Amino acid sequence: QVQLVESGGGLVQPGESLRLSCAASGFIFSDYHMSWYRQAPGKERELVAALSFTGAVMEYGDSVKGRFTASRDNTEETITLQMSALKPEDSALYICETYPIPRFRGQGTQVTVAS
Repeated sequence: QVQLVESGGGLVQPGESLRLSCAASGFIFSDYHMSWYRQAPGKERELVAALSFTGAVMEYGDSVKGRFTASRDNTEETITLQMSALKPEDSALYICETYPIPRFRGQGTQVTVAS
């Protein structure tokens, strides 16, 4: 059974940091590029970061460049998203999925940035 399970979301204040994780199982993780997307109410789905199957960063969304760092561990079959200098506009449901085709995707973890 394929699973992508995100964790690490929560409520933080502007300027703070948060680290998200996504644990994969049920498929050959190292065969897939992976990504983080985010979805906020009333906004379009936005690519946050994309990672090649080897772990190289393929791209970051313009709004997170310089603040977020994505990485993966093919041994542990996880991807992570280290977020710093968070802003209220970063509030969204963060979802990990295969890239560029979302053949597999998780349910997401909610991040809320508010004072």
